[in-house]
Amino acid sequence: MASPLASLRRVLGRLRFTWVLGLVLVLFMALVVYRSFYVAGFRCAVCIAFGGRSECRTVEGQTEREALMGATTNACALLSSGVTDTIACERTAPTSANCTTIE
Repeated sequence: MASPLASLRRVLGRLRFTWVLGLVLVLFMALVVYRSFYVAGFRCAVCIAFGGRSECRTVEGQTEREALMGATTNACALLSSGVTDTIACERTAPTSANCTTIE
């Protein structure tokens, strides 16, 4: 039979592990939230005409290329249906594209 002191140590060990694990999870979640709000670089507004319709979207990204691709993808998501249409839409030249740096 285990002594009461050994049982107490085991319980305290589990409790300490639980607190450390909880702290690590909270820190990880804080990092994820911080990184999701931190988007410095460029803001691009893109308008695309495809299939007789047009759509404009604005996206922020770390690079100008990333922001342009994101805005194009978002606009095409509303204009196309299916893989073939999506690829064709994303290869269509935008009717307007304007990128600015974010300070």
